[in-house]
Amino acid sequence: MATIFTRIANGEIPSYKCAENEDFYAFLDIAPMAKGHTLVIPKHVEDDYIFHLDEKTYEGLTKFAREVAVAIGQAVPCKRVGVAVLGMEVPHTHIHLIPLQTEADMDFRKPKLTLAPEEMKAIADAILAAYENR
Repeated sequence: MATIFTRIANGEIPSYKCAENEDFYAFLDIAPMAKGHTLVIPKHVEDDYIFHLDEKTYEGLTKFAREVAVAIGQAVPCKRVGVAVLGMEVPHTHIHLIPLQTEADMDFRKPKLTLAPEEMKAIADAILAAYENR
């Protein structure tokens, strides 16, 4: 059975797409820690631990995540884009890219934001435009 993230990448479940290529997909986290909090996943590999990925997928995922992080930095006002790989909630490797103003913005224990669908769409569209214009 496909993971929820595979179903999102396949378009079976709606998402706020931020970037995509043949092998990887980036979309906004629906419970973001900050505006622009994006998840980056491999489309064709569902392993739940990043260090189990084959070398080609691992290298491609990190390269794609870097490209998405640059786009986030252009689209969302922030000092940096933080990176975290936890993988404890969904059994599908995913990288969190989180726009940061301070280190405290990376505290996964803090309450998550609730953003209106229109704001989520606007943020995703801005990141996607920056990604496509790189």
